[in-house]
Amino acid sequence: ATPEPGRRARRAAHMDQAGLKERAAKLISFGGITDKNIEQLRKLNLTVFPVRYSDKFYTDLSTADTHKEFSHLGYFSDIMVGAICCRQEPQEGTQFKLYIMTIGVLAPYRRIGVGQQLLLEVLKAAAEKSDCVEIYLHVQVGNDEAVEFYEKNGFVRGEVVKDYYQRLDVCDAIVLSKKPPFT
Repeated sequence: ATPEPGRRARRAAHMDQAGLKERAAKLISFGGITDKNIEQLRKLNLTVFPVRYSDKFYTDLSTADTHKEFSHLGYFSDIMVGAICCRQEPQEGTQFKLYIMTIGVLAPYRRIGVGQQLLLEVLKAAAEKSDCVEIYLHVQVGNDEAVEFYEKNGFVRGEVVKDYYQRLDVCDAIVLSKKPPFT
């Protein structure tokens, strides 16, 4: 039996997307956040996110050693197109949780694996730390695409935090978390 035309088109589109991701993977690379590229990160965040982050956010990222291991810039053909920024939150003893503060990719570079690879970099780094007990983040209620992305990567939905966001139309956030093993 021959599949219906719409089904064939969807299958072809899916295969094209997979091929694009495979070709794009060769052009994706990563780098650390430094005082030399922090302004590029600020511009990326202003473009990608509906909120503005404080000067302290950027100062901490470029100077605090506890952020550097778990924060990365994503490049496509040597152009910065994405970033993931995390912070460690101390727990009992030497244990810590990792909070994903931001992960974002410029619109033209989405769906080719940049965000996925950025997240995998953090998951790999966390997996190497036996004292990392959880990775978590907040996602704006209604951002189903983001929730699906994290669920595909093993994150689990948690509570809804009322009024988490101050200056957005939708103020509530869903907590998503992942416990070891991270990879």
